[in-house]
Amino acid sequence: MLTYKQSGVDIDEGNRAVNLIKGKIKSTYDNNVIGDLGNFSGLYSLKDFVSMKEPVLLSSTDGVGTKLKLAQMMNKHDTVGIDLVAMCVNDLICQGAKPLFFLDYIATGKLLAEQVEQIVGGIADGCKLSGCSLIGGETAEMPGMYSKDEYDLAGFSVGIADKEHIISGQNVENEDVLIGISSSGIHSNGFSFIRKIFLEQYNYKLEEYLEELKMTLGEALLTPTKIYVKLVMELMKHYEIKSIAHITGGGLIENIPRVIPKNLGIDIDKNSWDKPPIFKMIEGFNCIEERELHKSFNMGIGLVLIVNKEKANEVLTYINNRNYENELNLDGKYTELLKDKAYIIGKVVDTHEGVKLC
Repeated sequence: MLTYKQSGVDIDEGNRAVNLIKGKIKSTYDNNVIGDLGNFSGLYSLKDFVSMKEPVLLSSTDGVGTKLKLAQMMNKHDTVGIDLVAMCVNDLICQGAKPLFFLDYIATGKLLAEQVEQIVGGIADGCKLSGCSLIGGETAEMPGMYSKDEYDLAGFSVGIADKEHIISGQNVENEDVLIGISSSGIHSNGFSFIRKIFLEQYNYKLEEYLEELKMTLGEALLTPTKIYVKLVMELMKHYEIKSIAHITGGGLIENIPRVIPKNLGIDIDKNSWDKPPIFKMIEGFNCIEERELHKSFNMGIGLVLIVNKEKANEVLTYINNRNYENELNLDGKYTELLKDKAYIIGKVVDTHEGVKLC
């Protein structure tokens, strides 16, 4: 007699994966989560937000892209879940939304329970770093669609903001100041280019220890994306943040113009911040034009805030002196992801549109 398992789908292994991850999922719950694992949908109460004048739900979705190929090549799956959460919640905060809950989708050629446990463990860590609850997800075993060693991830997040406090960027004006917040490295975009540079053009090995990075190339490339949620939520209580840009695909060149009025432009001082070693290494190859670099990668700046010039130094000082110790709720695993370094990296101008590197 034929069985589903003979076609490549193992329901029992899927059930074993659920048993392995349920504790990690529940560890992200807050008091607004209703119900338990096993429901056909995730339930989340909005009782804590009834004081908002006009509550608005905001949503975002994203993946991790070809960074997953490196994780699969290295058989290291415990950090890409953080990337997945980061790519979604960092978008939500650009409009001032507090992330509420997160859902994930894992598609794989062959479901391996321990591998799923590592992936979801990273997603749970990302949810804790961003203060949101993992209330649902789906794992799909699809032999024939993916090879047995392949998987893909998608994430979905929902946040909330009072309409009058939504950050739109429409009040950005000439001479406002750009504050750049440090990235942890490549983050989660540009990895097709990264593989082209390191693995094809210069024939590096992922397991190769590089003195300039103080770690192997693979470890540097899989450094998780920073999550800026708690920083931005805190800043919004004290300062007017006119606009926020998450620096992902398109780099500094394309992401910042998205969040300012059409008749304005940006001047960026490209030497105003400290770049992570991986970017210094790429620059040292001297094989990519400067503008292409800043259009392809974050180059060390993962988030950009636009503030009034009179408040810029005060905001800068606040970020750089901020106490993050109370956020170390993951046994110290990701201490470096919580340390934010801020720089004044440029200004808004009315002499041109787009971004000029100075």
